[in-house]
Amino acid sequence: MRRVRRARPEDAAEVLRLRQVMIDSLSGAGGSGSAEWHAESLPVLRERLADRDGDFAAFVVEHPGRPGALAALVAGTVEYRIGRAGNPRGRVGHVFSVATDPDARRRGYARACMEELLDWFRARGAGHVLLNASPEAEPLYSSLGFTRDPDPSMRLPL
Repeated sequence: MRRVRRARPEDAAEVLRLRQVMIDSLSGAGGSGSAEWHAESLPVLRERLADRDGDFAAFVVEHPGRPGALAALVAGTVEYRIGRAGNPRGRVGHVFSVATDPDARRRGYARACMEELLDWFRARGAGHVLLNASPEAEPLYSSLGFTRDPDPSMRLPL
């Protein structure tokens, strides 16, 4: 197993590349997704990756066959919500990017990265963790203890 590590600012371009892999796989675009947003996102991501004490973290595995490339990525944030029963401190983890290069799948990289992110959430006092799961990824998340949530999410683009 390749060693999981916390992503660094110099990984930002690769993190964005893997995020695009995830976006393309969810949209069914098969690699044809637009990456025009990368240039604008890159400096912000570098800044967030440099903040080791902040509310954002990404964990990665380096690609075994391509020096300088990443094979897998998980990223998430901790945010505050008013406390409630079961989470009186109101800290909630959100996983929003899980991606593995197509030629590096089925090697346990995503699981290893998720385990590191879950430890990071625990260390920050998150009462629970939320994520959206594709049907293909649901077995991984179920094996880590995630269950389906009946929360009726809605979205408003601003």
